[in-house]
Amino acid sequence: MEAFPFEEAPRFLLRDRDGIYGQDFRDRVEHMGIEEVLIAFRSPWQSPYVERLIGSIRRECLDHVIVFGEEHLRGILAEYFGYYHEARTQLSLDRNSPVPRRVCPPAQGQVVAKAYLGGLHHCYTRAV
Repeated sequence: MEAFPFEEAPRFLLRDRDGIYGQDFRDRVEHMGIEEVLIAFRSPWQSPYVERLIGSIRRECLDHVIVFGEEHLRGILAEYFGYYHEARTQLSLDRNSPVPRRVCPPAQGQVVAKAYLGGLHHCYTRAV
């Protein structure tokens, strides 16, 4: 249940042909009712969404911190994903975040900053 953020497993798993995915992995995916979709041999451009997300995580987060272990990494990534979904603006969403933010007029108060990842990123809102 912890593998997926929602109540049910996804219908498809898009993956490359890396040898790290052994028979045990493939059996487990099949048992969960997930259909594997393999990209063409030596064609990483066929998985642009995954490549884009991993690149964003690396460029905006992991290139700027020192990780002290698995538990520390999980905490950093959890905070980054909170920032990514709640505060990071995205052009494809008309400069909004995946969890939409409302526009606050100046009459609602001063602008305050909420720091993410120890101040690496910020979200600016009005103090209501």
